[in-house]
Amino acid sequence: MTSARRTPTSGHRRVRMARRPLVAGVAATAALVGVWYATAGAATTTAPNLTPTTTTVSLPAKFPYLSAGYNNTREWTRTATAVAPNGTLRVAWPAADGVHVTPLTAAGKRSGADTIVKGAEEVGGLVAHNDGFALLTRVADTNKWKETAAAIVRYTGGKQTFRTKLTGTATNDTSPTLDGRLTWNGSKYGAYFVVHGAGGFADGHFGDKLSYVSAKGAGLSGGWSWGCSHNEGIALHAEKTGAFTSLCFDDWRSGLFVSTGIGAPDNAPVVQREQCWAGYCGGTYPSRTGDLVKSSTGRYATAFASRGAASARKNPDDSSGRGWTVTPKTSTHQVAVAFLKNRNSGPGKAIHLSNTKGTEHVNVRLAPYGKDRLLLSWESLKDAKCKDGTCTGTFTGTHFRLIDWNGRFQSATKVVGARITGDLAVQKDGTLTWASVPVTPSYTTALTGASPITRTLQIARLKP
Repeated sequence: MTSARRTPTSGHRRVRMARRPLVAGVAATAALVGVWYATAGAATTTAPNLTPTTTTVSLPAKFPYLSAGYNNTREWTRTATAVAPNGTLRVAWPAADGVHVTPLTAAGKRSGADTIVKGAEEVGGLVAHNDGFALLTRVADTNKWKETAAAIVRYTGGKQTFRTKLTGTATNDTSPTLDGRLTWNGSKYGAYFVVHGAGGFADGHFGDKLSYVSAKGAGLSGGWSWGCSHNEGIALHAEKTGAFTSLCFDDWRSGLFVSTGIGAPDNAPVVQREQCWAGYCGGTYPSRTGDLVKSSTGRYATAFASRGAASARKNPDDSSGRGWTVTPKTSTHQVAVAFLKNRNSGPGKAIHLSNTKGTEHVNVRLAPYGKDRLLLSWESLKDAKCKDGTCTGTFTGTHFRLIDWNGRFQSATKVVGARITGDLAVQKDGTLTWASVPVTPSYTTALTGASPITRTLQIARLKP
């Protein structure tokens, strides 16, 4: 892999607000959903059961489940659910005393006491092992910005076996917010996350970093030190050999790009041009992390909230020649899906599956559903009002719909009570499992005070 280092132009800096998972939504019924493109195909006559079963898990500490994003937008604090090879589950969630990792049975019921990763401040990704787990998180560090460092922490049999920092003074970087992904291919971890330059060529600028770490916590070759700049959304899929497949939302070049193996320099394949600044691009992937699903034939699929591009051109005011200016096609985000033919190339264009004026579509997610279908989910806000990159409105539900690997609808839309507010686990039998907070969402106002808290998680399971 190449390093993909670039010298950022002066002025290409930003003040980052507190950011974590974004949630909001899409429409509840055919009337609220509005126009769904005919090119997506008609729904099949088969009516699959898209209603998840749920159980509740009591928590031993307070979980602050909301955080303030851009312009204090209400966003869900990220959780992560992962499945071990033996079928058991782990759920990671942050609390005041560190990140808790809760063990669950394959049926989603608590199976023991939490492991508390002390000094950890964010859930950036989780890998479950039979004997424990690995967590991508942030830990204390000493640097010029007084910011945290990215780290992978491994626990085996309830005890910490390594804590490997991925940023530091030697590499002139920090990680004040991860917006990350952690994956495992059976022999090594891949960690993809946001970095802040703390010296050197990128001092004061934001980019992203991909690091590979061995099963014993040692740094490995490959990846890059500086890629998308600024990265507003990350997706990563582990591969048995070669570079892990990766995507990024880059606000400088303005859009979604394939960054596999190259860190996303200027010639990275374009998935979709978007107006990528503040909340507009930052909300395209929920919690700034996206789902990247691989088919049995080696294709990939990802889904996101998109405003499209009425026009896209290089920014004449950017002397570097790297900046782009995109004029969005719609005022609110619509549901989009894109397919990659392999890990290194982008599609001809993204497929937009909705066209609903006045409705904001967010928290768009994608997961494998059985052998040859995909579960598409989203949340909706009707009567959306958008300003300075963020939208508010009235929550109208969480929506599930099946599509095939060409983007054609394979079911009608199902409105469900269980929201997806964190990473999903795919179990051996194809069952999808995730953790969320059992509360009714509200997105009509900004979050200006402390987050509400919960002592309960809802574990949802959906079997194809």
